Amino acid sequence: MKVLVLNGVNLNMLGKRETELYGSETLNDLETRLTSLNKDVDLEFFQSNSEEDIINKIHSHKEEKYDFGIFNFGAHTHTNIAIRDAILSVKLPFYEVHISNVYAREEFRHVSFFSDIAEGSIVGFGFDGYEFALLKILRNKNGS
Repeated sequence: MKVLVLNGVNLNMLGKRETELYGSETLNDLETRLTSLNKDVDLEFFQSNSEEDIINKIHSHKEEKYDFGIFNFGAHTHTNIAIRDAILSVKLPFYEVHISNVYAREEFRHVSFFSDIAEGSIVGFGFDGYEFALLKILRNKNGS
């Protein structure tokens, strides 16, 4: 099984940016955490602040043949129809993850252009949300 863990805009600043909302862990910590679960899964990690790079990575599903995605688009969640269309064009199933509870924040963050096309959305659990998504993907793969 091959899973793309894609993080979008400003998530490269994790551990340095608004630690009261996002915590002190970095994307490297997230990668270590998920790979240390020792699950039978090929995890590919990708982060970009560029809409074009994110779209190209999603389009690469046609060649890479990801079984699933775990996506946190950051602020693109509330603004980006082009990324949504990219996902729909390649039919890549995914879970939407948000580190902070977007529903306890500004009203504009309550809107997601992705939640209605995601298998599910996990919000407000920090890095645990990524782990929950991965475990759910594996559970579904195993038929339970």
